[in-house]
Amino acid sequence: MRTPTVLAFGLCSFIISSTVARADSMNGIAERYAHLVLSLGQHDPDYVDAFYGPAEWKTQAEKEKKSLDAIGAEAAELSATLAKTPNAGDELLRLRLEYLQKQISALAARVRMLKGEKLKFDDESRALYDAVAPTYRQSGSDPDSHFDQIIAQLEKKIPGTGPLWERYEMWRKPFVIPKEKLDTVFQLAIKECRARTLAHVALPPNESFTVEYVTNKPWGGYNWYKGNFHSVIQVNTDLPIFIDRAVDLAAHEGYPGHHVYNSLLEKNLVRDRGWVEFSVYALFSPQSLVAEGTANFGRDVAFPTNTERMKFEKEVLFPAAGIDSKRADEYYAVQDLMKQLDYAVNEAARRLINGEIDENAAMQWLQKYALMEPARAKQRVKFIQRYRSYVINYNLGEDMVRRYIEKRSGTDPEKRWSEFGKLLSSPRLPSGLTD
Repeated sequence: MRTPTVLAFGLCSFIISSTVARADSMNGIAERYAHLVLSLGQHDPDYVDAFYGPAEWKTQAEKEKKSLDAIGAEAAELSATLAKTPNAGDELLRLRLEYLQKQISALAARVRMLKGEKLKFDDESRALYDAVAPTYRQSGSDPDSHFDQIIAQLEKKIPGTGPLWERYEMWRKPFVIPKEKLDTVFQLAIKECRARTLAHVALPPNESFTVEYVTNKPWGGYNWYKGNFHSVIQVNTDLPIFIDRAVDLAAHEGYPGHHVYNSLLEKNLVRDRGWVEFSVYALFSPQSLVAEGTANFGRDVAFPTNTERMKFEKEVLFPAAGIDSKRADEYYAVQDLMKQLDYAVNEAARRLINGEIDENAAMQWLQKYALMEPARAKQRVKFIQRYRSYVINYNLGEDMVRRYIEKRSGTDPEKRWSEFGKLLSSPRLPSGLTD
């Protein structure tokens, strides 16, 4: 009569020991992955975007200076080991396995690129970011016709003669934040975005970030996550910053964007679960599409309607910047159309990286189809030359995250926050957003 109990106990013990063994195996692979990312960072100064694991790991990578061949060989070995690892029943553990598989595959692709392998734009984005951006080219028609249609609408809204980018710059000059008021406006935007985030997302009590204003950078803003729930956010002041960028930057770099994403990963995965792979962030990896996509979509989570956002900006940010809000509705109607030109940057990057156009032609294309003044177009081309297909992570990432969240939440703002918070705390990657 005691036999079934003994068998049940034995089966339970076997399941528990198998789960523990699998976890130990995954932890070992995760640690080796983290070391590989740090090793590759010795060859690529942009590769390690953040690291807050043991300091001796970084010191070890600097001393060892592993060759690209050695890094590639170890990545292949880890991939082979992961391929034999059975999927766990628990969704989070399954996502962890997929995360390590995709991240290591992207690391191997980056090694090949640093060794001289040339990839076309779409092949590169698939290898590094687990996604390919649409081309918006209609069969049998002018390849630029999609953007021409949007430009035609903007032509009607922006008066004057001469190139549209030039008229657009003149038209929106009254909406520039004066440099001496930039920090005041930005801090007000941060305060509002943080309050809206804290109303829905539980953050570590000691989370914080500092803001720095910098110059001579190829990007507009950057979040440097330092660990222990702290970020340094840098805002590039090389070019004029317009009033709508205050909320964009505050939400994207701070709340509920990069700062919140990194803080929740550190709290929920690194500290609570001991998943050391999340103590290092490889920039050229699928994680970046989720990071940038959630940071961009986070603006719409914090401000669920344009009316809500415009009310805050008209009542708080416009006065703080000394900008007349009478033309705010007109301004944002144009910005809504400009949003439809987001993929124009992807197209310029695709053609430049594929060798279809040169640097000057890419700048001219951005002036025509992204309405960028020459200095801004030049800055964006520098970004493309340095970060290449990374540009898809902003617009395609936002669209993929939006579809994923809205499929699960519908129009319920509370559920949207709930699903968004879950995504920020999980190992889910681009291919997982299409499940």
